[in-house]
Amino acid sequence: MEKKKIKLKKTTKTAAKPETPVRPKRIKKAQNKVSVEKFGLHNLKAPKGSHKKRKYLGRGPSSGHGKTSTRGSKGQTSRAGRHFYLGFEGGQSPLIRRMPKRGFSSASKKIYQIINLTDLARLKEQNITLDVLEEKGLIKNKLKLVKVLGEGEIKIPITVQAHAFSKKASEVIRNAGGKVEIINPAIFVKGEELNKKGGVDD
Repeated sequence: MEKKKIKLKKTTKTAAKPETPVRPKRIKKAQNKVSVEKFGLHNLKAPKGSHKKRKYLGRGPSSGHGKTSTRGSKGQTSRAGRHFYLGFEGGQSPLIRRMPKRGFSSASKKIYQIINLTDLARLKEQNITLDVLEEKGLIKNKLKLVKVLGEGEIKIPITVQAHAFSKKASEVIRNAGGKVEIINPAIFVKGEELNKKGGVDD
């Protein structure tokens, strides 16, 4: 038997084409759109806890609030207006009366805004009034009492207005050739720097 010759086709090798880069698809980001509900009369609601159920008293035993109306039994604590003063201990001597008391608080105590001579020397002003002291920040309120104390020295003659002066402060100011003007707090009126009836110590 004759063997058939099988012819093999020659395969020619071709150069591989370069792969083109695949561009990634652009994914659109979904925007989170928040729907805001408009405020109006149609959606008004009372806040939680603003309305409480009424407590019905004396309407029979079924509710548990009948007969004594949640006030226990008879006596002082079941009456209207039964609350006594703070610290009441049922009739015995309360703690606030058992404790010893020492010292006292004066009803006519005067609280001054304090200024020293060192503060006045720093101002470099010839005529120092309450307005000047408030403007420079040495006092908080010109309508309140002001007192000058004698800590420091003054070598320039100045005129100082205040409601009170210490003995040393007045001596130092006068020795420097200055003046001490005392404002009478009894006649001191809102908006006036110095009373017009007197109260000035030359």
